[in-house]
Amino acid sequence: MTDEKMNKFENIEELVKYISSDVKNIIVMTGAGISVSAGIPDFRTPGTGLYSQLEKYDLPYPEAIFSIDYFKKNPKPFYTLAKEIYPGNFCPTPTHYFIRLLEEKGLLLRNYTQNIDSLENEAGINKELIVAAHGNFDTASTIKGKHKINPEEVKTSIMEGEEGWKRMRQKYGELIKPDIVFFGEPLPYRFYELMKEDFVKCDLLIVIGTSLQVQPFASLINLVSEDTPRLLINREKVGNFYKYRDITLIKDCDTGVRELACSLGWSVELLSLIHISEPT
Repeated sequence: MTDEKMNKFENIEELVKYISSDVKNIIVMTGAGISVSAGIPDFRTPGTGLYSQLEKYDLPYPEAIFSIDYFKKNPKPFYTLAKEIYPGNFCPTPTHYFIRLLEEKGLLLRNYTQNIDSLENEAGINKELIVAAHGNFDTASTIKGKHKINPEEVKTSIMEGEEGWKRMRQKYGELIKPDIVFFGEPLPYRFYELMKEDFVKCDLLIVIGTSLQVQPFASLINLVSEDTPRLLINREKVGNFYKYRDITLIKDCDTGVRELACSLGWSVELLSLIHISEPT
């Protein structure tokens, strides 16, 4: 590793110059942290994370709410939670709109997200540019035959509560769930298909709001070339971010993207996207 390569991106100003002049294919990896300001809790933050707030569901362990085996035995906790977090109850955050701005600049190769909240779609990001690694609420299927079910019908049934989802199960002869990847289920084929072609093209990796604790998503940061700079925007340092090519902004996601947008001269455009999309 040459000294020039080691020092090239040792501060945000050098990274901004690189984005402004050389970058064409940005991959953004996102986790639950980018949706916290929308009112959706992340999973693992002690005290405030989702897993800390599940006592009312009387689960054997917090992750059981997203376990396919537990869902088959007792679907009520998941359906109850799904009613609370269903898309349409929350608005995208400035971070979501920053990703959309990258698309509008022609710089976004792909947004790989762990999130199931579909706020990327709500922000207007092209669905072809989104890889929902853990699925989301956009589609729904039977859990045995994997037959596709109208997601609006599933939403209506879940919103009706226990009577609704029980009637839906009786109608189809088996449980139905949104196509969220539960523990014990494989990730979507599209995730594996696109990661093979995307990460070799990537000339900047931006990682925002994720603990990088869940595999195989967490290992994606190692798929870019050793020359590709990586930017982490997160409340704490995570993953194997090394000095020679990595920049870290240790702060909340929205503050980080606003500062980056400001450094790039994009503040007005970002604010415009946020304000246009605000409810009147």
